[in-house]
Amino acid sequence: MDNPKIEGSLEAVKYDKEEIEHRKDAVEEAAKKQGIDEEQVAQFRRFTEADPGWHRAMNKKVMRKVDTHLLPLLVLMYLLNFLDRNNLSQARLGTLEEDLGMKGTDFNLATSILFVGYILMQLPSNLLLTRVRPSLFLSIAMTIWGVISTAQAAAHSFGGLVAARFFLGFAEAPFFPGAIFLMSSWYTRGEMAYRIAWFYSGSSLANAFGGLIGAGVLSNLSGAHGISGWRWLFIIEGTITIGVALLAGFILPNYPANTKWLTPEEQAYAQWRLVDDTGEADVADSISVKEGVKMAFKDPRLYLFTLLQHVSLLSQAFQYFFPTIVKTLGFGTIETLLLTAPVWIVTFLVSLVVTYTSGRFADRSIHIICLMLVSVVGNIIAVSTLNTGARFFAIFLLPAGAVTAYQIILAWVANSFPRPLVKRSACISFANLVGNSANIYGSYMYPASDGPRYLPGGAATAGIAFLVAVLALAARLVLQRENKRLAEREASEPEGSATDDPGAVVVGFRYIL
Repeated sequence: MDNPKIEGSLEAVKYDKEEIEHRKDAVEEAAKKQGIDEEQVAQFRRFTEADPGWHRAMNKKVMRKVDTHLLPLLVLMYLLNFLDRNNLSQARLGTLEEDLGMKGTDFNLATSILFVGYILMQLPSNLLLTRVRPSLFLSIAMTIWGVISTAQAAAHSFGGLVAARFFLGFAEAPFFPGAIFLMSSWYTRGEMAYRIAWFYSGSSLANAFGGLIGAGVLSNLSGAHGISGWRWLFIIEGTITIGVALLAGFILPNYPANTKWLTPEEQAYAQWRLVDDTGEADVADSISVKEGVKMAFKDPRLYLFTLLQHVSLLSQAFQYFFPTIVKTLGFGTIETLLLTAPVWIVTFLVSLVVTYTSGRFADRSIHIICLMLVSVVGNIIAVSTLNTGARFFAIFLLPAGAVTAYQIILAWVANSFPRPLVKRSACISFANLVGNSANIYGSYMYPASDGPRYLPGGAATAGIAFLVAVLALAARLVLQRENKRLAEREASEPEGSATDDPGAVVVGFRYIL
C-alpha cells in the first residue's frame, strides 16, 4: 500500500522546488527589466536558491549595517526638523508675542505660513532627489533650514517672523518625503512600518525634548546678554541643526548599489531583497521623471491615500498648540513645558509597540482604525470637562492615537506604490504635499479665544479622527479588490508570460491591507 504521509511529503518537496523555480524566473525577469547586468542576475538566482538559514544570517548582517548607518541619523535629523518647525509653540510661552506686537490670530498665521512654503517646494524637490545623491541633497536642505531657523532670532517685527517662517517651510520641504523615499529604497514592505516608527519617533522626541529645552532656556537664559529667552531658543536649536547637517553629508547612505560600507555581495543582496519583495530593484533612471509622474497621477489609489494622509494630518493640528492646550490645566509656564514631556514619551513608546505589531501581522488598516478611535475618545473627553485629571488623561490619548496612526499611514503609502522608483517618489511627494496643506487651515482650529475648553476645535478634531478611520477601511476594501484582481490575472495568464508595463507588479505580489 502507498503511504499517504510519504506521498504528501514528496508533493510538498515538489511544490517547494516549483516555487523556487518560479521565484527565480520572476526575480530574473524583474532584474533584467531594470537593466541589471547578467553577473548580478546570476547572483540573484543564487540568492533565490539559497536555504533559509543562509538568508537569515545574511539578512541579519545586512540589516544590522543598514539600521546602524541609516536609522539613527534620520531620527536625529527629523527630531531637529520637527523641533525647528515647532519651537514657535514654546517661544509663545515666552515674550515672543509681546516683543513682536502680535495679537489676535497672528500666531496662527505665523504657524500656518510655514506650510505654504513647504507645499510649494514639495514635489519638485523630491523629483530632483531621484537625480541627485540623497545624502548630499538632504544635508544641503538641512543646512539651509538650520540657517533660517537660527535667523528667526533676529526678527524684530511680526512681518519679519512671517517671512522667516515661510522660507523655513520652503527649506524643510525636501526632508520628510525624501527620508521616507530613501528608506523605501532599503527596506522591504514588511520592514517599513517599524522603521518608519523609529524615524517618526523624532517628532515625539522633539516635542518631549522641545518642552524640556524650552523650559530650561526660558527659565535660565531670558535676558542673558540682553537677548530674550525665545531668541536664545531659536539660536541654540538652529545652530545644532547646522552642525548635524554637515555630518549628514558624509554619513548618510544613498542606494544599495553604490554604498561603500557594504561588500559587493551585500550590495547585490540588498537589491535582491527589494526585487524579491516587490519585483523592483531601485534603479533611479529606469524610467524618466515625466513617465513616473504620469504613472503616479493615473493611479486612482494615489488620491485615496492622499486624502487619508491629509485628513490624518488635520487630526494632529493640536500639536502646534500643545503647550498652550496643556497650560489650560492651570499650571505655570515652566511647569506646562515640563508636563508636555511625559505625554510625548508615552506616545513614542506606544508607536514602537503598535508599529511592530503592524509589521509583524502585515496589517495597516485595523491598526489605524483602532488608534484613531483612541484619538476620538481623547478629543471627546478634552472638550467635555474642565476637570484637571480627566483632561490630563485625554491629553495623553490625543497624540498616542492620532500621531501613532499617522506613522502606519506613512508606511502604507510607501508600500502601496512599489514600482517604479520615480513613480513611488512622485506618489510619496504628492501625498505629503496635499497632506500638509491641512496644516495651513488646521492652524486656525485652536484660536486663543476658544480657551480653555477649545470646544469647536476639539469637537471638529474628534469628527476628523473618525473620518480617518472610515477612510482607512475604504482603503482596505480597495486593496482587497486589487489583490483579488491580481490573483485572477495570475490564474488566467500563462506561466512565464511577460509584460512591458513598467508599473506591473511581480507575480505573487499582494498589497498589504
